Amino acid sequence: MPGLVASCAGLDAQVVVADNASTDGSAALMQAEFPDVPLIGLDQNYGFTGGYNRALAQLEADYYLLINSDIEVPEGWLQPLVDWMDSHPDCGACGPKLISYAQRDTFEYAGAAGGLVDRYGYPFCRGRILQKIEKDHGQYDTPANVLWVSGACLLVRASVWKTLGGLDERFFCHMEEIDLCWRMQLHGWKVTVVPQSHVYHIGGGTLPNESPFKLRLNFRNNLLLLENNLPATFMAEGLSAQEARKKARRRIFTRMCLDGLSSLNYLITKRWSFYNAVVQAHKEYRQLRQPGPLPPHPHKPEGLYNGCIIPRAFALFRKK
Repeated sequence: MPGLVASCAGLDAQVVVADNASTDGSAALMQAEFPDVPLIGLDQNYGFTGGYNRALAQLEADYYLLINSDIEVPEGWLQPLVDWMDSHPDCGACGPKLISYAQRDTFEYAGAAGGLVDRYGYPFCRGRILQKIEKDHGQYDTPANVLWVSGACLLVRASVWKTLGGLDERFFCHMEEIDLCWRMQLHGWKVTVVPQSHVYHIGGGTLPNESPFKLRLNFRNNLLLLENNLPATFMAEGLSAQEARKKARRRIFTRMCLDGLSSLNYLITKRWSFYNAVVQAHKEYRQLRQPGPLPPHPHKPEGLYNGCIIPRAFALFRKK
């Protein structure tokens, strides 16, 4: 918090904390230590999605910066992001490079140097594929349009946020920023990683990587992500709305079969909680799915990889 507040000094920017009904005393501690920082207290835990939607509905600004509590910011990190948005009116959202807090010459898993998605909805990053993470030696130091930028630190044009209705609250947390960025692109906005800015991310500060709950969210939200965006993406490639929905259903069915293989692996290796997480994820997806109206003239997104990244990653695992 001290570094974040200090980094806004002299800028037309303000830090606001949203508290999702925490019970660990952190809200009281923050008010005692940082009495000048506004606190928006929510009546229950609405997750990453609902928390931001409710907090930002109370604020007026040109840009909203979503930033996690496990981010450390260096001096001068914010201005390059604001300058990019000011000079690129077609950009709906941008973000910095995410560097590991623990290994400061290495990208951080959650977002690295901007994210992409393969044909079956598996996210990966420039600088991170599966568990393989690259060192940062300037290979991604040119601004680039990507499919998504990590919600750990994401600058969003407020007018676009409001037009799209913010984050999809069915996600609760995990992959909601990918959904938002994908929807932005379908409506004609760019999403860009601006490497002139970087921040340090601890990663797993909210949920540990080995959490079955986190695994369930990821499997479930991956399917919601595809349902929200594949039909309009296929329309942008020239298919009719009816053809696009059919193709999307086939693609999602294939992804669910791949999930089944993952759950079988968990079963064979006796990771019962992980197996149950995948089963529950598919059940919740069926309960939550609600195909919505399609935009009449969607734009073709950038950052979609037409292959399947998993076998390709294993084939080139010793390389890059």
